[in-house]
Amino acid sequence: MKWKQQIVDMKAYQPGKPMEEVKKEFGLEEVVKLASNENPYGFSPKVKALLASDHSDHAIYPDGYAQILRTAVAKHLNVNETQLLFGNGSDDLIAIVTRALLYPGVNTVMATPSFSQYRHNAEVEGAEVREVPLAKGKHDLTAMLDEIDENTSVVWVCNPNNPTGTIVSDAELQDFLKKVPKEVLVVLDEAYYEYVNSSDYKDTLSYVNEYPNVIILRTFSKAYGLASFRVGYGIAQEEVISKLDPVRAPFNNTILSQKVATVALADQAFIEECKEKNEIGKKQFEQFCEKHGLNYYPSQTNFILFEVKADSDVVFKEMMKRGFIIRSGNALGISDYIRVTIGTEEQNDKFLSLLEEVLVDQGVFA
Repeated sequence: MKWKQQIVDMKAYQPGKPMEEVKKEFGLEEVVKLASNENPYGFSPKVKALLASDHSDHAIYPDGYAQILRTAVAKHLNVNETQLLFGNGSDDLIAIVTRALLYPGVNTVMATPSFSQYRHNAEVEGAEVREVPLAKGKHDLTAMLDEIDENTSVVWVCNPNNPTGTIVSDAELQDFLKKVPKEVLVVLDEAYYEYVNSSDYKDTLSYVNEYPNVIILRTFSKAYGLASFRVGYGIAQEEVISKLDPVRAPFNNTILSQKVATVALADQAFIEECKEKNEIGKKQFEQFCEKHGLNYYPSQTNFILFEVKADSDVVFKEMMKRGFIIRSGNALGISDYIRVTIGTEEQNDKFLSLLEEVLVDQGVFA
């Protein structure tokens, strides 16, 4: 087979371990997954009602233009319908951007550690990847600017950043965007946008009008609780969208996914409720870390990355034995840290109690 050379040794994305597999392996009745940053409160009750009564004809293709969802999102954001691009999750949008703009001879700039799919897709397309280490868990935008040259095609800013949960402030971002060459696309990946509560974080939609080389990516997978329906969307100036849209696969959102996303978008009260509960849960983790002298990154998301002062692979396995699936820092490029999705108040209490037990066994706590 005449494989692309760059994919010969490439590994597929490794999702968190399935709950049923963990139950079977450790003989558990109940397992809580806190590994993939899903909404622990699920989705809007209005979506549940839709699913109970929907009679879509799944034998026909969906609307390839996603007209009803497109109109709803455009109205919600106060943008033109032609400024939107829909994807099968924001992962699909990342793939569309890389397929359209990256190839051998050009380079792309990103932070590290950050969302793995930026690098993965760039390597598939044979582009040079330039990674800039985070500074105290945040994007080092000054250093990223230094990496941009005449061959740079795309720059990625994950804001808030995964896996650290940190943000780039509005002042920092504005200064950065003014200096990035106009022929370089800046991708602002805002998968966790709905969870942000910092006054330093501006609603970036105005940047789309101000900078023709900016695209914002958002998703229904996180706060909206629709991860399995796979709906993401991009917002940019019409000229950018018109260049990317031909790269998009036809019918890349199902009939049902378009319907549930439209209904979920209309229930902003549910999103606000989830955000408030998330803040309570976040404080549970912060208080635990402060009590035990563990470093943590100030998160503006529904997950938190914090120190365990032990082998994070061991902690990952021990917590899995106790019924909690999390992410080991070793898998994310940050040793002796773990990333945990913020669950319900009850889940967080139980998790932290068991974690304390594990860290005592590991000699971290007396």
